[in-house]
Amino acid sequence: MPLSLAQMRRNYTLDGLPDETAPQDPLSLFRQWMQQARETEQAPVEANSMCLATVDAQGRPHCRVLLLKGFSDAGFTFFGHYQSAKGQDLAANPHAAMTFFWPALERQVRIEGQVARLDPRLSDAYFDSRSMASRLGAWASPQSQPLADRAQLEALLAQTAGRFADQLPPRPEHWGGYCLVPERLEFWQGRADRLHDRLDYRLHQGGWTHGRLAP
Repeated sequence: MPLSLAQMRRNYTLDGLPDETAPQDPLSLFRQWMQQARETEQAPVEANSMCLATVDAQGRPHCRVLLLKGFSDAGFTFFGHYQSAKGQDLAANPHAAMTFFWPALERQVRIEGQVARLDPRLSDAYFDSRSMASRLGAWASPQSQPLADRAQLEALLAQTAGRFADQLPPRPEHWGGYCLVPERLEFWQGRADRLHDRLDYRLHQGGWTHGRLAP
C-alpha cells in the first residue's frame, strides 16, 4: 500500500493553555515548558534542540537544527562558526527565528528577535567546557564550505590534532556564541480536532503584551 502523507495525523489531547493561567512574563512560561520537556522527552529527542531560521543578503530563508545552550532575561544562546552559512546570514541580517517542538508534550514554541554575538569571554568559557574532540572539530571544519570527500575532512582533523598535540586548543576567533534577544514568543499547545491553543507575546515599549491567536 502506498504511503499517503495526507492521511497522517494525530489528535492532540494532553493539555490546554487557558488565558487565565497565562503569565505576564513569557520567559517564565518558557522556563517551565523547557523543564517539563527535559523531564518528559525521551531519546533521540533532545529538549533543547531547535530549528533556527535566518535570511541571507538576497532575502532567501535558510533553516537548520541546532541546540540551545542557555537562556535568561537577556535572550537565547547558541554557538557556531561565524563564517558558516548561518554566520554570514546573521552578519547580513540579524533578524532570526527559532522553533522548539516537544512531541511528547504536544507543544511548540516560536521565538523571534535580533541576534548579536556574545561577549568573547562568555564564548571562551563555553568553549573551554567542551570536549577535546569538539574543540578540535571547531578548528578543523571549514563549516559550510565544499569538501572533496569525507577523507579531506578527516585529514583536516588529523592535522589539527597534530597541531594541538601538546596543548588544549583555545577558542578560534571564527567560532563563538550568539544571543537572540526576543521580541516575540508564541506558545502552541496541541488540542483536539486541530483547535489548538496559541498564545502570542510581543515586546512593546519595554514590556510584554499577549493575546490569543486563532489556530
